[in-house]
This record gives sequence, C-alpha cells and structure tokens, in this order.
Amino acid sequence: MTAKAPSAGLFLYRTMTRAVAPLVPLLLRRREARGKEDPARLAERFGTPTRPRPQGPLVWLHGASVGESLSVLPLVERLLAATPGLHILVTTGTVTSATLMAERLPNRAFHQYVPLDHPDYCARFLDFWRPDLAVWIESEFWPNLIMAAHRRHIPLALVNARITARSAHSWRHAPAFIANLLSRFSLIMAQDRASAARLRELGAEQVLEPGNLKHDAPMLARDEAELARLEAAIGERPVWVATNTHEGEEGAAAEVHALLASAHPGLLTIVVPRHPARGAAIAADLAAMGLAVARRSAGETIGTATQIYLADTLGELGLFYSLAGVVFVGGTFDETGGHNPFEAARFGCALLAGPSDFNFAEAFAGFEGAGGMLRVANVADLAAAIRRLLGDEMERKRMGAAALRFASEDSGATDRTLAALAALLRAGGGRRAGHA
Repeated sequence: MTAKAPSAGLFLYRTMTRAVAPLVPLLLRRREARGKEDPARLAERFGTPTRPRPQGPLVWLHGASVGESLSVLPLVERLLAATPGLHILVTTGTVTSATLMAERLPNRAFHQYVPLDHPDYCARFLDFWRPDLAVWIESEFWPNLIMAAHRRHIPLALVNARITARSAHSWRHAPAFIANLLSRFSLIMAQDRASAARLRELGAEQVLEPGNLKHDAPMLARDEAELARLEAAIGERPVWVATNTHEGEEGAAAEVHALLASAHPGLLTIVVPRHPARGAAIAADLAAMGLAVARRSAGETIGTATQIYLADTLGELGLFYSLAGVVFVGGTFDETGGHNPFEAARFGCALLAGPSDFNFAEAFAGFEGAGGMLRVANVADLAAAIRRLLGDEMERKRMGAAALRFASEDSGATDRTLAALAALLRAGGGRRAGHA
C-alpha cells in the first residue's frame, strides 16, 4: 500500500496531544486510583521501558486488551517456533491483560504497557525497542504511534482486523484521517468479510481475508484439582453461567435466577464479570436483591445456601465453562456488541446470547446456523431458554455438541496470517539496524 501524505487532521491530532500533555499525570493518577493502572509500571505509559531489550530480531504485537492479546497467543508461539532467535514484545493497555500475559506468554515473549499516544512517548518507546515488525491486532488505532513507526521504516501489519458498522460510520466523518492511517500498513488482514469491505470503503487499498484468529485458539486452561474441588462443592445442583457480563447484566442474571429457582431447586448461577474489579459493587448489588452471594476473589466458597457464585477473578474461565452446560454470552444485553463465543463452545456448552452482537456478528450467525446458539431478546426469554435447556439434557447436549463442532473447525486463519507475517519479516530482514 502506498503511504499518503499526512492529512491536516493528523497534524491537528499531533498538536492536540502535545497540548494536553500536562494533564497526563493527573489522568494516570485517577486511573490508578480506580485500579486501571499499575503503579509499579507507570513509566511504561510514558514510553520508558522497565526491562532491557533482548538481543536479535524483535516483533512487536499490540492489542487493546484481553480478547485481542489472547487471540494471538497461538500466533506468538508459531512465530517463535518458526524464527530462531526471535523475541516478541506484546503491548496492551489494561491491567487485566497485563496479568494474563504475564501468566501465558511463552519463553522469548514478554509484555509491556503501550505508551500513551503522545509524540514524545511514542518516540521513546520505538527508539528503545527498535522492532523489526509491528503487528496491530483488530482495530485500536493510535495515530501518533502508527505514524512514528512508519517514519522509522518499521513494517506495519494490521491482523485480525475488525471494524464494526458503528466504527466505520464514525470514521466516515474523517475520511482523509483514517485513509492516511491505513496507508501506513504494509499488510492488512481482516477477520471477516464485513470488516474487509468496511476497510476498503475507508481507503485501504488491499485487504486480505484469512479468517478469524479467535476461531483457531486452543481450549482455555483449567486447574484440574480446583475443578474437582468445585465439582464436589456443587454436587448434582443445576448450574448455568453468565460470562463476560457488563453493568446491568449481573442484575439480569439475578432476575433469571429468581425466575428459575422454584422450577430448579438448588439452582446455582455463576456470574463472571468482564471486569473483575467491579466484584465488590456487583456483590453488594446482588445481596441487596436478597440473594446469597459467594465471591471467589474474597475466598468465599460455594455452600448449600449459595445462589450466586461471583467469579470475579482472572484467567479461570476454563473452570467455569467446565462446570455448566449452558452459558449466556455477556455484552449482548447492552451496547457492547458481544464477546468471544468460541471459548465457551470449546467446552461443549450450549450458548445463549442477547441481540447485541456487532463485535462477533459473523461468528454468532455461524453458531446459530450450526445449532449451537440461541438468541434471546430479554430477561424473560433468557429465563425461558435456560429453563428449557436445564430440563432437557438431550437438547442441551445436542446444542453443546453443535457449538463444539463449529468451534473446532480449523479455519486456517493462523496458518495464513503466520505465512504473511513471516514474509513481511523476511522482507525487512537485514534492512534495518537495531539487533544489538
């Protein structure tokens, strides 16, 4: 793709980010107070590293948060296996994703927080790490960082690119701005046909369609000893899970529990909030509704009287999907647009989702078409669907098997993405200094 001359909008953006720089420390302190920044690693947000650069070639992957970073773990492993001596830097912007990356990144891969999008912070970051290839995941565009990388002749790739209809509509108000950013990428690979079409409409000259990396991700890990302990505590009680919930959806799960409790004695509802830091507030809200809540992060265990088990921890979704055959996918009863359905499907869970799905529209349609997902419009519909599935083991298992089959189909997205990135890395090999 031929890079376009910087637009007036890009110059204005650069000027504005310089102008607000004095407010950045205050912003970070407020975020730190809310648990959204790591005080020990604030320097990284200013582009200052907290570890040395390894010798040899370095690939930098950036994803906004948990979903993006987890989706590329298989790609990270394959890149490392295919390129002896390679190291991989993964950047994200959230504490949650940093914690998960620390646990799951393989040897020769490591995490840093992405610098805030100020020209000086971006320059400091890039001049220290000197990546041989920069890979942006999905759709988070930081203009100063993209432009600074391009000026340093660092090859840029946008992989598993996702542009929702809402995002595309917003970008159409600044067509020269987004077209200019997209022109900086040497490689753009969309995760679905709709995103590819929108990227082309926004000015991307060439967009490949290798498939969705999330389709190829492995089953989530689980602690077998902890799973056995939880199974013993639950016994034969009926269980369902509301996963990746947002504000308001925990209350909806509680309403469903109240509607089903008489029909399914001993019912246990497991709620896994998208943002575990909200755990205390959620527990208080559910207790105020008259429900007996056990909060996992506080070490509270499931007792015979427990109605809601609030799983407000990180990296344990595999446990909870193993405990229930029915999973409601959160972010679908509000304007979030849904979350990754593949993770629960790989455990053979029957899937339920509300109407909001723009983040995973093609995937949701695929699961529906395969018979592994039911869509519900509101709390009453959700309660009716769960009542039916808890009472019909054959139907529940049929749906779970259908979801598992669809999730297990190898899309080939990882292979195709790996091949394209390896070619881009080879094309830049030896051209840039910075391996010392």
